[in-house]
Amino acid sequence: MNLTRKLGVQPGTTVKLKDCDPSDTLGHENDEKTQAKQAKLVKRLDDLQYLLYAERKRALLIVLQGMDAAGKDGTIRHVMAGINPQGCRVTSFKVPTPEEQAHDFLWRSHAAVPEKGMIGIFNRSYYEDVLVVRVHKLVPKKIWKARYEEINLFEKLLDENDVRIVKFFLHIDKDEQKRRLEARITDPHKYWKVSAADFAERKYWDDYTDAYEEAVTRCSTERAPWFVIPANHKWFRDFAVTKILVEILEGFDMKLPQPALDLSKLKWR
Repeated sequence: MNLTRKLGVQPGTTVKLKDCDPSDTLGHENDEKTQAKQAKLVKRLDDLQYLLYAERKRALLIVLQGMDAAGKDGTIRHVMAGINPQGCRVTSFKVPTPEEQAHDFLWRSHAAVPEKGMIGIFNRSYYEDVLVVRVHKLVPKKIWKARYEEINLFEKLLDENDVRIVKFFLHIDKDEQKRRLEARITDPHKYWKVSAADFAERKYWDDYTDAYEEAVTRCSTERAPWFVIPANHKWFRDFAVTKILVEILEGFDMKLPQPALDLSKLKWR
C-alpha cells in the first residue's frame, strides 16, 4: 500500500479532521508481521539517509505538528532510531525569544533549515504562527491570514533550493489526548513531561481543530505536502511515518558519488 498517496492531502482538498479516523490502521495489525516490516523500514531509512548524506545534492525537512500529546517526541525517537546522528538535526520551536520576536515570523525557522545532505526535523514549526497565534489572538486576524501565502512562498523558495519538505499532522482524538495527559501524572517515568499549559490548552480543542484544518487545507502543495497520520495507535503512527519517508527518499533515485581520486593510482607505503 502506497501510504504517501493514501494519507497525503491533495492540493485544493478541503480537510475536515472529523472525517479522518485517528484510530484507523488501514488494515494493518500490531503483530509480528508489521513489526518485522517496521524493522526493515527503519533499516532502509538508515540506508537512504546514508545516500542523502553522501550525495549532498539536496536536503529533507520533516515538519511534525499535532495537538499536545500527539506524539511528536515519540515519533522522532522511534522513526529515527537507526539514523546516523551526524546526518540529522532536530529543532524544537518553543515560545519565541526576544531576539526572535524582533524578526519576521519565519526568521528562526529559516536559520534552522537543513543543509544539503542533511535531514532536518522541526518539532513544531513556523505553522505555530497560524495555530497558537490564531487561537490566542496574539496578532490581528489580517496578519495571521496573510501568513498562509507567506508560508507557501517560503516553502516554494526552499524547494527551489533543493530542500524537500514533508509535513506530518499527527492526528489523535480528544479522548486519547486525555489518556496520555493523565498518564503523565500517574506514571513516574512521565512526570517530567507534565505541563500545566498542556492541560489548559484542552479547552481550545475546537479552535485548534479549525486552525489545523485551514493550515493543512491552504498549505498542502505538490512541493510541500501535508500528511494526516492516524496517531491514536503509536505503533501505526510510527509505521506510517517511516514508510512515507522511505517512499519519498526512494523517489530521489540517489546514488553514491564517484571517488574524487583515481583509485588505481593510489599506492600503499
